[in-house]
Amino acid sequence: KNMAKISRYLELFDRDYKYSIIHNTNGDVCGHYPRKIVFLEYESSDNNKESFESTLQISRLQDLVNRSKMARCRGRFVCPVILYNGKHVCRSSTLAGWGELYGRTGYNYIFSGGSDDTFGDAEEVLEDDCAVRNNDSQLFDKVRGSDIKLLKYLSVRYICDLMVENKKVKFGLNVTSSEKVDKAQRYADFTLLSVPYPGCEFFREYKDRDYTAEGLVFNWNQDYVDAPLTIPACFTKNLNINWSEYQSWDLVQQTQNYLKLLLHIINSDDENGLLVHCISGWDRTPLFVSLLRLSLWADGAIHASLEPSEILYLTIAYDWFLFGLIFFFCFNFLKHIVCDTFSVIKKQSCPVNHLSSKAINAFFFFSFLCRCTFVPERQVRLEAVRELFLAAYSSTVGLKSSASSPSGAISGLLEQFARGVGLRGTNAII
Repeated sequence: KNMAKISRYLELFDRDYKYSIIHNTNGDVCGHYPRKIVFLEYESSDNNKESFESTLQISRLQDLVNRSKMARCRGRFVCPVILYNGKHVCRSSTLAGWGELYGRTGYNYIFSGGSDDTFGDAEEVLEDDCAVRNNDSQLFDKVRGSDIKLLKYLSVRYICDLMVENKKVKFGLNVTSSEKVDKAQRYADFTLLSVPYPGCEFFREYKDRDYTAEGLVFNWNQDYVDAPLTIPACFTKNLNINWSEYQSWDLVQQTQNYLKLLLHIINSDDENGLLVHCISGWDRTPLFVSLLRLSLWADGAIHASLEPSEILYLTIAYDWFLFGLIFFFCFNFLKHIVCDTFSVIKKQSCPVNHLSSKAINAFFFFSFLCRCTFVPERQVRLEAVRELFLAAYSSTVGLKSSASSPSGAISGLLEQFARGVGLRGTNAII
């Protein structure tokens, strides 16, 4: 089944791109990434797939990946996943703390809050705390230097950190860090954006409210929340958003505004790419990566040849490696981004000044009738993806939906996810 899944998503990437493979055989580079990681080199068609060469060498990229894999939490290195106008959108986790860098087996226990089997080794980390901290600077320089080389090789300039914390703390220890609080300022060459977004625990409330995100506001006054919203002025002045009110936004407004920000970033620079990450890169990161992929696809800007069922399969199989509550929110949220304010396509105005008065009157009359009956293609495409997802989710996880059944491939994929976490429900989707 895994080989069939890999072959399927490779075939879907192949429709529109020339790509190479970053090999992760048996998870030896990162156990939480696919065994074959797609590196998109350029957009292509059947006629020009061999007519261009990438500016990057896959062997060099693989080497940088291997050297930088320890820099980030759980080895989730900076991975390019979307190619838009020659720029890479990347995903990863946050920077690893000293405990993980030194390879303590008790780290997983500490980070997971006690779900690991390595309880006995946790005390070893605590006992060596001071000794490790006195000798960690050189190691940080090495691994974070490799991480920076990989980012620059991929021409990534912008780093969006979704953490609501400056550092993740467990049992009084800083178990992960972040570029925004790197004491040595190693990431000073990058444009850092702190865009705090609630984690998977908050989405339990979303489920308890029968999957209704409207009116659901995160409690920003909790003790562990210490990361402020920090966005350079060059990205805020053109979006017509009052960012000072972000703590009053409900889940819909916050997700919409953050998505607008990410789209604005990748459109404002013709050469440099973007990295999005949270703590482990498991829920919030794929949420926004998937929304970016689907929004750009709806505009025909990426994956131009894929049908709704195909882009849905691709983003589930490739962007979502774990199943979770945010997973459902992502696709149900598509109804909130169908309007043109999320479109990257510049709308061309009609030259009405060259028309006669009668023609102008006729133009505005028929324009009014379009406003009444015309449904934009972007909306049609996104609603088709949402309908397919809800039907597949209903048939596998157990939620009720009136949508028709999609292809068996998507249902089978969701069934694998559902079995893996034991999710079954009876709530109706609204």
